[in-house]
Amino acid sequence: MRNYVLGLQEIDRTQVAVVGGKGANLGELTRVEGARVPAGFCVTTDAFRRITAEAPTIDGLLDRLSSVDANDRGAIRARSAEIRRAIEETAIPDDLAAAITGALDERAAHAVRSSATAEDLPTASFAGQQDSYLNVVGQAEVLRHVSRCWASLFTERAVTYRLRNGFDHRKVGMAVVVQEMLFPVSAGVLFTADPVTSNRKVAAVEATFGLGEALVSGLVNADSYQVRDDEVIAKAFGTKEVAIHPVPTGGTWEEAVDPARRAAPALTDAQVVELVRLGRRIEAHFGHPQDIEWCLVDDGFRVVQSRAITTLFPVPETDDEDNHVYVSVGHQQMMTDAIKPLGLSFWQLTTPRPMAEAGGRLFVDVTRILASPATRAAFFDIAGKSDPLIPDALGALLDRDGFIPPEREGHGFPIPGAAPATIETDPAVVTELIEQNAASVAVLRRDIRAKSGTALLDFILADLQELRRLLFDPRSHEVIMAGMQATWWLNERLGEWLGEGNAADALTQSVPHNVTAEMGLALLDVADVIRPHPEVVAHLHDAEDGFLDELPGLPGGAQARDAILAYLDKYGVRCVGEIDITRPRWAEQPTTLLPMLLTNIRNFEHGAGARRFEQGLREARQKEQDVLARLRALPDGAAKADETQRMIDRVRTFTGYREYPKYGMVSRYAAYKQALLAEAARLVRTGVLAERDDVFYLRFDELQEVVRTSEVDRDLIRRRKEAFRSYESLTPPRVLTSDGETVNGTYRRDDLPTGALVGLPVSAGVVEGRARVVLDLARADLEPGDILITAYTDPSWSPLFVAVAGLVTEVGGAMTHGAVIAREYGLPAVVGVAQATRLVQDGQRIRLNGTDGYLEILSPA
Repeated sequence: MRNYVLGLQEIDRTQVAVVGGKGANLGELTRVEGARVPAGFCVTTDAFRRITAEAPTIDGLLDRLSSVDANDRGAIRARSAEIRRAIEETAIPDDLAAAITGALDERAAHAVRSSATAEDLPTASFAGQQDSYLNVVGQAEVLRHVSRCWASLFTERAVTYRLRNGFDHRKVGMAVVVQEMLFPVSAGVLFTADPVTSNRKVAAVEATFGLGEALVSGLVNADSYQVRDDEVIAKAFGTKEVAIHPVPTGGTWEEAVDPARRAAPALTDAQVVELVRLGRRIEAHFGHPQDIEWCLVDDGFRVVQSRAITTLFPVPETDDEDNHVYVSVGHQQMMTDAIKPLGLSFWQLTTPRPMAEAGGRLFVDVTRILASPATRAAFFDIAGKSDPLIPDALGALLDRDGFIPPEREGHGFPIPGAAPATIETDPAVVTELIEQNAASVAVLRRDIRAKSGTALLDFILADLQELRRLLFDPRSHEVIMAGMQATWWLNERLGEWLGEGNAADALTQSVPHNVTAEMGLALLDVADVIRPHPEVVAHLHDAEDGFLDELPGLPGGAQARDAILAYLDKYGVRCVGEIDITRPRWAEQPTTLLPMLLTNIRNFEHGAGARRFEQGLREARQKEQDVLARLRALPDGAAKADETQRMIDRVRTFTGYREYPKYGMVSRYAAYKQALLAEAARLVRTGVLAERDDVFYLRFDELQEVVRTSEVDRDLIRRRKEAFRSYESLTPPRVLTSDGETVNGTYRRDDLPTGALVGLPVSAGVVEGRARVVLDLARADLEPGDILITAYTDPSWSPLFVAVAGLVTEVGGAMTHGAVIAREYGLPAVVGVAQATRLVQDGQRIRLNGTDGYLEILSPA
């Protein structure tokens, strides 16, 4: 016989499938010392499934709902209402009704709450997606509200949330929690980690009079408290004009609070500390920071819900209790997305600096650098030139007494780039480095073909040392730093001598040997081959995987196919997020290139690539002549002009090479990946792996062991897939502490127009145009004059730069890839504009000031 009703004491956290997330957490709470949970029971998901099975139209309605687009609000509203109506109109069978009413306390009113199986989970809260009802009186009313809770699985907001997060409607069940109704003096929410800063050592409490629904529904400004180490460290009292109270006959009502009490505290400091202590015990029991709903009844606190806080960014693991400060690698690499475990391990095997992991991202521990005044100053200088928000965030931490203890040894670590580069300005050095890298990649591609099994993994591990040798070649590093330091010199000196802002921007257009800039211009050349053939163009508009094989059957198709393949042969190793080896390369998914290619076909005429390069070269030369002439007119002008000429030669000789080491790295990554995918396919054929892409959820050393033993922990892969899905929705901070506090820094500027969005100026010029907010490169649809707004750009975005008039990103610095290419193309650009993709609407007219570093919204979308 099915068990339709379970008492809360019978339930624990393992029974989510039976009682839903809320029910499982409440049952688990009864096991926490000192946590008093209102008496009650749970109507299990078996009851829900029986009801939906007996509603004859449900199957067809679910089929219709599953086919709805997640953005079609009208269709979602109509179809979800049909399902709710069908459930509410289905009579509860007598035996099920008797099981529910038999568990009721006839003397009490009840709270009837929804508890979905995809709710209050460690990786997805679904908070507020379903309905709850307070102060329900009488058996008939309880049964009616149980039906309403079942139906609320299909509220418009719940359906939309599931559609957008990939949850199957048929696989989600609904249980219902029925508990004794409380009549509290005060109620509210406790977060055992600060929900604003994510600091795990600071708890936040919100409190109001009466039931907590006044707070949840936004009817009152609640009291707020912050607690650390059993001490209230901050508090503010809200004006609580109304309170919600139960009505004896059922339901609730709003009562105006006596004006004399409105600003009075809902809790004393001692009560707040007591509540936080209880919250810490609950947090320790669940093993994760908690969002706890509480009530204060005459004789103490009651806990009416506890769920994991799913929005906190994870904290790197450490072996000690000391404070640590971490800086985001992703913000430096212009790739802030979550990375799968194989990708994380490859990056850690590539870089010589130890890196901590958190939330599918990598971070560098800079605590000891900050502890030494000497290295701190050099680090702030270098970091500030790249991204001024990082030193600002770090400075806020340093201002806290004792957060970072002074370096005991009295010295820190050398900061890359702090020492002046001494390499001679010789173009042959750049040519030699590029040829050396290309030859090494060719050898790798030749030798890796014959490898498989453990020999393949050993070969890749050995070749990673060759990759590191090339990436961190002292001459290569000197070339890169010489170009960067020459850029800084030109901007500082010409700003001082001539009042020129960001003079190096114009001087670094169309420099030689910039493989990323060349990639964008080369796609214009591919467009030239395809443009004269309308049938090919039409075919590309609707192309799917395998389109290259279909092209030779069309007039001009063979030439088009050869041009695309030639492009992929050189640049197919690239993709969005290319530092993650698990990301699909262009050569694997050529359709990714088509939006950019079609944009070029539509917006440009034949020969645009060559003209674009020559125009940039002319402008750079004109700028050089102008600057030198103006310098010679100054006191001691000849010396200043000679020194500036040397720096211009230096920056033009070396700046283009800045992009090549990463190209060499991703070329090797692409070769490794193809070999590893072939090995993964073999593991699938032999039954070791369930799917080829499961290999992405293993670290490199774990993959070595799987290949050696032909055994894999499939449960580990499943858990990592779930974790990765949760990481994808998180936004990584620039700076993170071992307390879990996320710090992003602010721009310290007051010289901006009212309402302007501030960022870092990285490529000079002012332009007005239509904002195009693009989050997916494969969906880019641009017209001449558009200004591209996106979260970040890595080298894979550069072919899009030729089609826009300006660039805005949410992350980045003066020397990151997007900034370098923007300057090369003469494209006004501002990076590091916080939440730009949310604050600017697609289609709005904006003005972008790449010289002073801000943008203005001029008109609605």
